[in-house]
Amino acid sequence: MVADGMRLYCLESGRPDDPLVLLLHGFPELAFSWRHQVDTLGGAGFHVVAPDLPGYGRSDKPDVDYDIVFLNGTLRALVAALGHERVVIAGHDWGGILVWQFARMHPDATAGVIGLNTPDLPRPPIPPVQLLRQIFVDNPIYIIQFQERGVAEWVLSWGRGADDFIEMMFGAPVTHNLAAFPDAVLDVYKAAFRPAGALTPPIEYYRNLDRNWALSVEWADRTIDVPCLMISAADDPVLVPAMTLGMEERVPALTRVVIEQCGHWTQQERPEETNAAMLDYLKKLPGW
Repeated sequence: MVADGMRLYCLESGRPDDPLVLLLHGFPELAFSWRHQVDTLGGAGFHVVAPDLPGYGRSDKPDVDYDIVFLNGTLRALVAALGHERVVIAGHDWGGILVWQFARMHPDATAGVIGLNTPDLPRPPIPPVQLLRQIFVDNPIYIIQFQERGVAEWVLSWGRGADDFIEMMFGAPVTHNLAAFPDAVLDVYKAAFRPAGALTPPIEYYRNLDRNWALSVEWADRTIDVPCLMISAADDPVLVPAMTLGMEERVPALTRVVIEQCGHWTQQERPEETNAAMLDYLKKLPGW
């Protein structure tokens, strides 16, 4: 699919004239991360599209600022290219960051929002990376370490390169259900991130966090008025369910679901529970 000049590799299911649902993956994932949801939601009467996000997998990897204006602008163009005016947009991890802002940037195109693990957080008083540097002075977390171009790519090339990186990312303690990631699944991710330069665009998402903070000043405080669903995982060690407290101030029509015995990779670890929560929400929405 071509959207605003970008070629996006997509998984697709359902009839083109059914209500559109976009599924956005996180880092280091792909459209493949939604493999358990695409056909299930498509078979339930929705036009379901899961793209490899710009810079990922088989989608184009332009040399641009991977900021929120570029990314959500491309996704808005994808909605139009698919022949739709409105969309329910669902996102996990980095995709979850995008969906809450998409609803604020493009309210006319937003019929609903589903956040997986990633809550809608208020805009911090200072740029987020600057804030993290103040908090993690002696032991900088990965977001800080990603900021200098080339360093993260060099470190992640050690050993077996992408293979070691993928095994680390989908292993314990982030994953509660290791059986969800057999070798055949990990091999898909390894193949996508092995080529030289494949990691740079995804890491650029992190390098634009402070830029996004500056760009979002115009819409950061907008209320999201459409019905929204927040799915949290009880055992996610990073995006803990408690982080969703207070979301109703910015997202008044919010439904919450917490999936038990689930780590960070929710839709892959607990697909049946994830599908049930998404379908219950989608079927209650007014038509779009």
